[in-house]
Amino acid sequence: MRRLALLFLTLVLLVPAAPALAAGTFTNPLNGSADPTLTYVNGNYYLATTLGDRIGIWKSPTLAGLAGAGEHTVWRDSDPSRNQQMWAPGLYRFGQRWYVYYTASNGVDANHRTYVIESDGDDPLGPYHFKARIADHGEYAIDGEPFVHNGQMYFAWSGPGRGMGGPAQIYLQRMDTPWSTTGSRMALPAGGGCTEVREGAVGLRGSGRLFLVYSTCDTGKPDYQLWMKSIADGADPLVAGNWVQHAGPVFWRNDAAGVFGPGHNGFFKSPDGTEDWIVYHGKTTSAYTYAGRTTRAQKITWNGDGTPNFGRPYAVGTALTPPSGDPDNPSTAWSAIVDNTTEGRFTASANWGVSSYSVQRYGADYRFADPVSASDAAWYKFAIPQTGTYRVDAWWPSLTGYSTKAPYVIVTASGNQTVNVDQRFNGGAWRTLGTFTLTAGDENKVAVSRWTNGTGLVIADAIRITRV
Repeated sequence: MRRLALLFLTLVLLVPAAPALAAGTFTNPLNGSADPTLTYVNGNYYLATTLGDRIGIWKSPTLAGLAGAGEHTVWRDSDPSRNQQMWAPGLYRFGQRWYVYYTASNGVDANHRTYVIESDGDDPLGPYHFKARIADHGEYAIDGEPFVHNGQMYFAWSGPGRGMGGPAQIYLQRMDTPWSTTGSRMALPAGGGCTEVREGAVGLRGSGRLFLVYSTCDTGKPDYQLWMKSIADGADPLVAGNWVQHAGPVFWRNDAAGVFGPGHNGFFKSPDGTEDWIVYHGKTTSAYTYAGRTTRAQKITWNGDGTPNFGRPYAVGTALTPPSGDPDNPSTAWSAIVDNTTEGRFTASANWGVSSYSVQRYGADYRFADPVSASDAAWYKFAIPQTGTYRVDAWWPSLTGYSTKAPYVIVTASGNQTVNVDQRFNGGAWRTLGTFTLTAGDENKVAVSRWTNGTGLVIADAIRITRV
């Protein structure tokens, strides 16, 4: 309903010709359509947007290159019950497969439901096959995307609610696989200024909290904007009272810059993993229209209280610095990653098992062991180029049965320092253990020890060290 009137007019809009760029910059827009999802993996950015009759993905080694990249059509559906009005793809990787979550209908807006396709292998460009209709409760449903909290997958989508006829309610439901939900759904109350829309909810991991960022108001209006709720690690997201409503919009129109209706966003990490970025659509007119929505991206920062700061949307054509680690903005700091599968760099005794159970793992698998009152550590070896100050980050999958107090031991210039981590939470991303003075040399620098009075399996997955 909200996208139908001028959907195909929007889709035929071309990305404007890119102006001559200063070295090390990019400009928005990145794509001529709306409802973007973007991720960076294996040296490339992958972007998908609403195309109406298919799922297409654009690939580029640089963010700027997306604007001129060709579309890879990865999915067309022959089933007439679900091959029209295809909206809002969400691209996610779980395990060794990629999943695209999207909305589709038979041409009648009221018949929109949420669907998911699965890749045949570990390539974002597919090929893909149809997997399932997901979170089907027999009524209008759009904008479904997964998020992970406390090591558990959940699905968020929008549907009719609170007595209104449009997609005004966010629903949450537990997932038992990347393509199915289980148990009862929960209607999540969500503020938003306007009354008619709550849609496009996506998760953003912060320090100790998950932020759920969603769009409000009709996307054709200039006041389409982003609002936010959050929940503390350890709290059950299916209990509405555990969520905190953050006051006011967090990302909204910027009249001075000629940006209106910024919303329906996604989040992605910079290539070097040190920055968080938002991808969203906006338009350059304040008219009530669905036409002219284009995909843009910009860096976000973090406030002192741990909440994300999205800043204000930049004008189209503004020269922006690419993400850190992008070939157009290469990282200047030395950095290295050692995974539990890195040959010659990771050692552990036979007491450490191998598992690929958690979808939050780094790489193909990770190691696990029971806690003991003995020295039996898993070691990570790094070739530190010169004595100096380095940030040490760890990656672990989180599940309720994992260690409540996993000891990470860092070999510093002044002796070993131990940082205890509750591995039940904050998994599936780089987490900073601290900044330390490390001495030059090729030797064991970080260990995960089994010697703890905590409970649960101790996990050893990946370590990253970066010169600061």
